[in-house]
Amino acid sequence: MQMNFKQSLLTVAIASVAVIGWKAIDQPVTLQPASRLWVDGTSSVRDYSCKAGEINLKAQASAPDVGRAVAAGGNAVVSVMLKVPVEKLDCANGTMNEHMRKAMKEKEHADIEFRMESYDLVKSADSVAITLVGTLTIAGTAKPITMPAVAHDAGNGVLRVTGGYEFLMSQFGVKPPSLMMGMMKVRDKVNVHFDLLLKS
Repeated sequence: MQMNFKQSLLTVAIASVAVIGWKAIDQPVTLQPASRLWVDGTSSVRDYSCKAGEINLKAQASAPDVGRAVAAGGNAVVSVMLKVPVEKLDCANGTMNEHMRKAMKEKEHADIEFRMESYDLVKSADSVAITLVGTLTIAGTAKPITMPAVAHDAGNGVLRVTGGYEFLMSQFGVKPPSLMMGMMKVRDKVNVHFDLLLKS
C-alpha cells in the first residue's frame, strides 16, 4: 500500500510538472504599436518605398519576459505567424498602390504571410544574431526562406527584432508593374525590412 501511495504521489508530481510546462509555453506574444515593416525597391525612374499600414501577428513564447529571455540566448519564442494585408501597403502614390496591389493579386490573395519554422541564435555582448527559417507566401506562392535578423532586450518585457530580406518578385509569380504608359518600370528586386517590437 505504501508503494502505491508513493507511486501515486510521483504520478501527481509528474502530471503537475507537465501542466506547468504546458502553461509555460502558452504565453501570447503581442506586437507593439511602434512596429514597422516596409518594402524598398527601384524603378527606371526613381526609388520607392511601400509601408505596411497594418501588421498582424500570432505568436507564442515560453517566457513571460520574452525580451530578457531571448537577449540571454534562450529560444523563448516558440511560434510566429505574421501577416500583412496587401491592401494596406502604402507606396505614397495612389497609382503605384493600385498597380502594386494588382500585381500582387490582392483580390485572390489578401495577405503576405511569413510562418517561422525554426531559428538559431548567436549571442554577443549587447544583442543576439538570429537566423530565421520559415515560409514566405506572396500572391499565393509559398517559398522556404532563410532570413537574418538581430534582436535585443528593449526593456519592460519587449523584444526588438530588426532585419531584412532581399528577393525577386518574379520568384513568387508577381510581374513587376509598369506605370505612366510604360515609362516607369518597376524592377524585379525588392528588399523587405522590419523593425518589430514583441511583448509576452
